[in-house]
Amino acid sequence: MHINLESDYAVRIVHCLALSPGRLDAQSIAQRTCVSLRFTLKIMRKLVAAGIVKSYKGAKGGYTIARPPREITLRQVIEAVEGPYRFSRCMDGGYACNCSTAAPCPFRPVFDEVTRLVVDKLEEVTFDALISDNAAAPEGPAAD
Repeated sequence: MHINLESDYAVRIVHCLALSPGRLDAQSIAQRTCVSLRFTLKIMRKLVAAGIVKSYKGAKGGYTIARPPREITLRQVIEAVEGPYRFSRCMDGGYACNCSTAAPCPFRPVFDEVTRLVVDKLEEVTFDALISDNAAAPEGPAAD
């Protein structure tokens, strides 16, 4: 299992911004994170809408993280692009199981527990925990 590619890229983008002392333009973010410019812009819209990233317009525009890295969790970033995490679609309220029996689903309690474990772990990991004095900036040219 993997998180989807958009979530993987969103985490990289927020990490890149958390490491940056100032604003970065979309092209610089794309280069530093090895994400296409088009996909970077798509993800940035979601991160801005979620209040994780702040957008600045104009010639000196660009992007910054909207809150301190200690206040941004992996869960917030992943859910900004994917929606609420669920281990299985049967965890969604409107899902109708195709089971042929009237007995309760034997998988739901296990899937619910796995969902809670993953969500709790993603919620406890903040971006300041991912940044250390020895952390190297993402590869790519420096911002202008």
